[in-house]
Amino acid sequence: MRWSGQELGVEQTGALPGLAKLNNLVRSVQTPDFAGVTFHEVLAKSALNRVPGQSAMPFGWTINPYRGCSHACVYCFARPTHTYLDLDAGDDFDRQIIVKVNVADVLRRELAKPSWRHEPVALGTNTDPYQRAEGRYTLMPGIIEALATSGTPFSILTKGTLLRRDLPLLVEAAALVPVDVAMSIAIYDDELQHSVEPGTPSTKARLATVTAVRDAGLDCSVFLMPILPYLTDTKAHLDEALRSVKAAGGTSVLYSALHLRGAVKPWFMQWLERAHPDLVPKYRSMYYGNNAYAPKAYRQWLGERIRPLIRAHRLERGREDPVTGGVRSSALAGGPASGFVDGRRPAGHARPVASGGELPESLSLPPDPSALF
Repeated sequence: MRWSGQELGVEQTGALPGLAKLNNLVRSVQTPDFAGVTFHEVLAKSALNRVPGQSAMPFGWTINPYRGCSHACVYCFARPTHTYLDLDAGDDFDRQIIVKVNVADVLRRELAKPSWRHEPVALGTNTDPYQRAEGRYTLMPGIIEALATSGTPFSILTKGTLLRRDLPLLVEAAALVPVDVAMSIAIYDDELQHSVEPGTPSTKARLATVTAVRDAGLDCSVFLMPILPYLTDTKAHLDEALRSVKAAGGTSVLYSALHLRGAVKPWFMQWLERAHPDLVPKYRSMYYGNNAYAPKAYRQWLGERIRPLIRAHRLERGREDPVTGGVRSSALAGGPASGFVDGRRPAGHARPVASGGELPESLSLPPDPSALF
């Protein structure tokens, strides 16, 4: 990789609007290994991101080592976060990737503060921590180590098979704190998967990663999200999906219908017009105006279709964290009964298994992501 060495705090004439005057922008990097992608390296001001919640769960914590995602999923709900840097939620989100190169060091300092309460932290709820860039920057090992040694429970949601690189670290971490792992595998048709998620590993590769997680002795939930109306909601597709999850060793499954919030909708509809123009009228009737969610009647119909299949494949329904949108931490499953004290696992205590439960209707977007810098 060739680096365009530039000084800290200097306005970069080649940077995009919104990035040029960031005093924490180190440099912007392009390499033939990532054709068409630019990495903007920044020095993060914070690592832990507080996500406001509601009622019994007032807030949650997330870490986003990257911003933007080369997985390029056309439905990704995090796309609007790019607009805070005057980048667009479409192509820029896929190709202009922000990298917080010092995130592990900043995290260690934050976790060492006396005010830190060792509450669960979620990774992968905004952009994927195991997207391809992680193979170059290797940020996750430092994050995992910092969380585990500080006694902080954490969860990881990813589409990235690079997770397998860090399985030994995750096993070590799970001996100290609750560690919850989930793979996002929504589409079980190879042609459709490549069209909708062009930058992701194949469904087969992700299922193999589920198996690798289980072989390492960890539980692994599978997020069957989003289910695409008229494309992946047939009984045949859902049955094949759940059969595959069970065969791979998935311990639970979570599902929800597609939602199209804000700038995600026009980007998704552009794809639909190219790939499945016959479905455009149906989607416009479902996601009309500012409506981001599939109609309630559809969601009820989907639940009635998929729940018997989940039972038939002897899978457990997983639980989504209603604040962060990731898999619900097993540290929250039973309070003191879960066997953890101040986030740590007492020596010799068995690892708890997450229980099933009802799902919320939507994922929660974080607040203004400018706070991430």
